[in-house]
Amino acid sequence: MPEDKKIRTEYANYRLERAVEDLETAKSNFEDGHYRAANNRAYYSIFHSIRAALALENFDSPKHGGVIGEFRRRYIKEGLIPIEVSKMIGSAFTIRNASDYDDMFIASKY
Repeated sequence: MPEDKKIRTEYANYRLERAVEDLETAKSNFEDGHYRAANNRAYYSIFHSIRAALALENFDSPKHGGVIGEFRRRYIKEGLIPIEVSKMIGSAFTIRNASDYDDMFIASKY
């Protein structure tokens, strides 16, 4: 990550734009009954939001686990964000992986 605060802010804003786009796509996919795709886009909306927050802290990682772990360390463990959010992130990651890679995973509205 760049040391310059202005550039880090630009990274964060770009990642938030991606998060919003992914969330809109997730909603559209969900409404159209494309639940597996909705799971994927919803997770990536969360993931890009986390990366946006961490960009402001001058942190990034090439691995999802590294990004999520650092977010938990900086924000959940410090009590800045409720632990329930950490559980939701973990669930979203698990569901996205199952939706993308498990042949027999059935994604549904309920």
